[in-house]
Amino acid sequence: MGGSSRRCGRTHTLKSVVAVAVCALMITSCTNASYQTEAMQASEGGDQKAAISLAKKEVARFSRPDQCSRTTGLNCGTLALAYGTLAGYQILDGDRTSGEGSFSSAKEALSLTDLGTRPSATAMVYRDVSEAFWKVGDRARAIDVFNEGRTAGADKWLFMSSAAQAADQRPTDQQSTDSR
Repeated sequence: MGGSSRRCGRTHTLKSVVAVAVCALMITSCTNASYQTEAMQASEGGDQKAAISLAKKEVARFSRPDQCSRTTGLNCGTLALAYGTLAGYQILDGDRTSGEGSFSSAKEALSLTDLGTRPSATAMVYRDVSEAFWKVGDRARAIDVFNEGRTAGADKWLFMSSAAQAADQRPTDQQSTDSR
């Protein structure tokens, strides 16, 4: 019975985190039109192809050299979030190869992200990708992405993913096997 209320609270918290992430992305982008919002609505409606198309437009907005590059780190965190979101939509659509490619691009953008915001951006990117794998039933990859995010320096937002609890249990199981 206690587990049920814990899951309910966790689901509510997860929805709050997603809402905060979307708001942060919108504020960071500082523009009126938000492809990200439209993409999220399309995805929630089950139209992953439309969500992907819109997310690609969001990526295009921030992938220009004047937005994110080794010399201009202005919106690298926003670009990383956009790539992470795109990866999630691609994975949900069944295109794991493109999803992994977008995830790789998100990691590149994270490496250019300001050190002050990198842990939060890292958490959001890895959480989104982990969550997408979890939703399509690839629990092992979801846990691997979660663990990689933890190693990459993600902050507490990463722990709002579905894989968080499973990942916390897996190292204990592996340790008991390794100590034999």
